[in-house]
Amino acid sequence: MDYRQLRAFVAAFEERNITAAAQRLHLSQPALSGSIRLLEESLGTALFVRKARGVEVTDDARTLYPQVRRMLAEADDLAQRFRQRDERERLTIGVEQDVARSTVQRLAAKARSCVPGLQLHLLAQCEGDARLASEELRCEDELFLPLLSERYVLALPAQTQVPENAGNALQDPAMNWIICPTHPSHQRLVPLYGSRADTPAALASNFSLALDLVAAGVGMAILPETLAQEVPGVQTQPLEVELKRRIGLCYNAQALGNGVLARLRDGVLGA
Repeated sequence: MDYRQLRAFVAAFEERNITAAAQRLHLSQPALSGSIRLLEESLGTALFVRKARGVEVTDDARTLYPQVRRMLAEADDLAQRFRQRDERERLTIGVEQDVARSTVQRLAAKARSCVPGLQLHLLAQCEGDARLASEELRCEDELFLPLLSERYVLALPAQTQVPENAGNALQDPAMNWIICPTHPSHQRLVPLYGSRADTPAALASNFSLALDLVAAGVGMAILPETLAQEVPGVQTQPLEVELKRRIGLCYNAQALGNGVLARLRDGVLGA
């Protein structure tokens, strides 16, 4: 027996008329009759007795009916579950390297609250419907949706004995700088480096690599607070001069054609 045979049986049982059952299932009368005949052959019993003005059901048909109804309901429920999975709304976001894990988690939670059941796809670097990045990395043709603002701090090796404030730590001749000269933030940070910026202990192309060097005890660096706090072997101190960066979604105006991104934007702006 198969799904079509069972549906034909239920329709004929409930309609008590082969023609009406065929119309209900959008089948020809011979096709429906053929399905019922095959079901009867597979079960080895008659299910209907033809009459001049319809059909009568047999005792075996009465026994079979509730079981078949349950089987069809379970099959329909299973199919619906998979259809709903395939029809879930999707959003793809590229995550730049210098974004803290806590910020990624914050975005994911916000996205799912704005779009329940969302299938979120995270990719590395510059891909997707939008990018999670600092505002400094926004392209000229991109819009920016801020999610958080965080300060820069002085990051030092955990084992280093340092003065109570960052101002004194910056003057400590025993400490050398780790700098990111190609990073977009570099020009903002240069005034804090002082004369020792000309002879750094190490160079890094991004904040994540600079943090690895700090944790290894190579020197100190000025880095975003959320990022620095997630790396073992690093301690932080606030700077005397407050410097901040904004983290958010960078996206093209055309990307708002994706209704999920538009709803996420509206949810963030309305928060």
